[in-house]
Amino acid sequence: MHTMHIDELDLNLLHVFRAVHEARNVSRAAERLGLSQPAASHALTRLRLALGDPLFVRAPGGVAPTPRAEQFAHQAAQALDLIDAALHAGDRFDPARSQRRFTLHLSDIGADEFLPQMMAAVTAQAPRVRLAAVQLEAQAIGAALDEGRLDLALGYLPTLVGCEHAPLLRERYVVLLRRGHPLARALADRSAVEQLQFILVRSHAEPARALHMLGLEPRIRLELPHFMVVPAIVAATDMAVILPLRPALRFARAHALQVVEPDLGLPPFTVSMHWHRRMRHDAGHRWLRAIVQAMHFAAPAAPGRRAARPRAASS
Repeated sequence: MHTMHIDELDLNLLHVFRAVHEARNVSRAAERLGLSQPAASHALTRLRLALGDPLFVRAPGGVAPTPRAEQFAHQAAQALDLIDAALHAGDRFDPARSQRRFTLHLSDIGADEFLPQMMAAVTAQAPRVRLAAVQLEAQAIGAALDEGRLDLALGYLPTLVGCEHAPLLRERYVVLLRRGHPLARALADRSAVEQLQFILVRSHAEPARALHMLGLEPRIRLELPHFMVVPAIVAATDMAVILPLRPALRFARAHALQVVEPDLGLPPFTVSMHWHRRMRHDAGHRWLRAIVQAMHFAAPAAPGRRAARPRAASS
């Protein structure tokens, strides 16, 4: 008897075998599969030769399985079900029962913007799903998405290419400084901007690039890894920081700060959600992306060219 190896097996033969076993009739099985009767018969012949057994014998109204076919039917069904489950694992996702863990790239100010809404929706729909927020260097994000270490990357990531994305909100850069800063009212004049002393946050490349474009690198007095300590420092000094409008307004509301929008010559930018194209059809991934895209972001009040008090800025 010919010993069959798995690399010689055509899985289509198993589909034909299962259909004939269930229908007990080659013609009806062929019709169910969309095959001609000769094609189904040929497939059965190939499988008979491979297994060394007739598999089916003539019976009233069609065919009857041999003992070997009865044994093989159970094994073939398990194999086909296992392969089908593997092929369609990403097609099924039950948020209410899932314990899946998703990893997201977010900056500290991005987490402050997105996570409250995200977690409210996630916990309401999927109480056992877990999120992990990490902040990677910009040049490492693409590889992390490609390798599956990241599910989503949220932010303004102009150097990230080769991924799918969806826009979330529009932003622009402003200056945050303490209330009563002596230069606040003069910042419509570029020369006044050049007199400021700046904090540079290294975790955000774009404000650093902005300071470079404006020729203000010599005015940097403090470098920090993250934004969250910035408000307390700005409130206690005459230093300023360039950052996006929404977090600037949040900081201003919580501290004795003001937001000013001088003419920095920097264009508005789009904050987006990014993911690897491999995850396009994954059901759990689609669910999480839908949550992110359903979030609402109110348009922030424009601070204007001159200083905007926190109360006025939030109206």
